[in-house]
Amino acid sequence: MVKVAVIGVGYVGLVSGACFAEFGFQVTCVDKDADKIAALERGEIPIYEPGLENVVSKNRAAGRLNFTTDIAKAVPDADAVFIAVGTPSRRGDGHADLTYVYAAAEDIAKNLSGYTVIVTKSTVPVGTAAEVKKIIAATNPSADFDVCSNPEFLREGSAIEDFMRPDRVVIGSESERATNIMRALYRPLNLIDVPIALMDLPSAELTKYAANAFLAMKISFINQISDLCEATNANVQDIARGIGLDGRIGRKFLHAGAGYGGSCFPKDTRALIQIGRDAGSPVGLIEEVDRYNEERKDQMVERIKSAVGGDLKGKTIGVLGVTFKPNTDDMREAPSLHIISALKIAGAEVQAYDPVGMTEANKLMPYVNWCETSYAAAADADVLVLITEWNEFRAMDLKRVKSVLRAPVIVDLRNVYKPAEMAAAGFDYYSIGRAAVRAASSAAQKVAA
Repeated sequence: MVKVAVIGVGYVGLVSGACFAEFGFQVTCVDKDADKIAALERGEIPIYEPGLENVVSKNRAAGRLNFTTDIAKAVPDADAVFIAVGTPSRRGDGHADLTYVYAAAEDIAKNLSGYTVIVTKSTVPVGTAAEVKKIIAATNPSADFDVCSNPEFLREGSAIEDFMRPDRVVIGSESERATNIMRALYRPLNLIDVPIALMDLPSAELTKYAANAFLAMKISFINQISDLCEATNANVQDIARGIGLDGRIGRKFLHAGAGYGGSCFPKDTRALIQIGRDAGSPVGLIEEVDRYNEERKDQMVERIKSAVGGDLKGKTIGVLGVTFKPNTDDMREAPSLHIISALKIAGAEVQAYDPVGMTEANKLMPYVNWCETSYAAAADADVLVLITEWNEFRAMDLKRVKSVLRAPVIVDLRNVYKPAEMAAAGFDYYSIGRAAVRAASSAAQKVAA
């Protein structure tokens, strides 16, 4: 039976470790944060991810999943050691900061015993696996090991399903011995015929960046098309369906909105841009994606400003949803951070509600008045702005919402509602890539967005 050690108990490390344990392997997760490890040992999960708590508690009870701050308790007996530490954008240049990866490699090297596969699970630039190999060899010249690349493709909010039923598993390896161990780790997926994409180390490392950049590009593409829709009185949702039904394009990631955020797309697109520049092969298309996505947030602020008459000073803005996407408490690069900050700077007061993200959001935006319900966020507001499309916002009592708003104005940055229905309910309604509508007693009156 393959034994696994996971270095770094953040989002990727915790989900991966718990899921490998669910596959039946013995897993030990290591992190230097003693408070985080103590909390996990008490059964407290440090991140919000549907289903994760059950997987962790089940495998803890079965004795397959353990947590420790002592790397010496995990590495010597492990057949595979996964490096799953953070690789944030480096200040100033957009490069991935590999400080934690290289420090983990050195710590692993000091504790190796017998043949071990070292696996980079973190998202890392081309050449990182080769550098990890050099560090381990220099730190422990007698070590018997290979290095593999096994990038993760986990979506926050559905990470357990993504690990258990992935579209593919990417393995970069230059050793048959290492490849066999990696195949053994993913053998449980054979039952559902998950493709295993074997390739060399540089290709595996670049695959993750290419995948995220392509998805980010799809989001920016449909957002630019939504701008064109508003200028031509077309409907972006109809267009997204019309092109998404083409099998060559696909329907996913064609939802117009406030721009992408989160822990992956922003930093990975920027890192890919730097990789291209360093290699003398610029990826200009992705550079434009990154530029447009930043500009998109300012466009959303202007949309809100226009909805309240062109002046935000003294206005009260109600906000629904602040996390970068539903089903997570992750605030990293959330569009709401820029939007709400700009509203505040322009003189508005902001009151907001999010089903699970307010604790994290308050650390970043303490100037926001946090509310206990969506209706409280709407109370006496001059406009209600929907930023994150949590399911509970799809079935609000619109009569109640209208009754508590100071003015019946809604700016929907996720196209949750149907314009005609909102006009019939008595709202001035502004969405993305669709004509705005004014409140009407019988029929919606379309106006330019």
